[in-house]
Amino acid sequence: MAVQISPSILSADFARLADEAARVEDVADWLHVDVMDYQFVPNLTLGLPVVESLLKATSTPIDCHLMIQDPDRWAPDYAEAGAASVTIHAEAAKAAVRTLRAIRAAGARAGLALNPATAVEGYEDLLPEIDMMLVMTVEPGFGGQRFLDIVLPKLARARALIDKHGGEVWLQVDGGVSAETIERCAEAGADVFVAGNAVYGADDPARAVAELRSLAERATPPA
Repeated sequence: MAVQISPSILSADFARLADEAARVEDVADWLHVDVMDYQFVPNLTLGLPVVESLLKATSTPIDCHLMIQDPDRWAPDYAEAGAASVTIHAEAAKAAVRTLRAIRAAGARAGLALNPATAVEGYEDLLPEIDMMLVMTVEPGFGGQRFLDIVLPKLARARALIDKHGGEVWLQVDGGVSAETIERCAEAGADVFVAGNAVYGADDPARAVAELRSLAERATPPA
């Protein structure tokens, strides 16, 4: 799979989201939007109305990561609004298969996210139902956290399971991804990289995206 970079607006200036999206529009593959409800995670960010506004303000595909208590209820709405990818958490979904299928039916890619302590092996049977698996390398809820190296073996196991099934499931990594950590993530098998502070904390976010892409491509194992 080709390397894809998904800058996270969690680290952007929320008062200028359209402008912040424009700063990476020509270089990013996705714009990662973290939706948090102060229930599944101890933080509150933004919801469907802001996503709908962003969709009008940028041509970059929106990658919605729902860190919410009831994704079965809300996930299809994000897909129907126009998000190109919608990811739900395995720990929160009560009817994961139905919800993943509803996301796809609405025209979006369906993703399944796993917290650091959640074993990937328990979700092998769901691989045919998803387009992307997201492995969290921090505890979800806040940007700027330190990368958890202990998750790298799980990332590699996720890649092995995906390759075993022979599907075209992307493997996304989210949390503490930076110039210091992205190569390790790529070596473990990730191909979609969410980066918040590493992009929006830089003086030139577009250049930061290009540098991250170069580092990941250099470390990506040959097919």
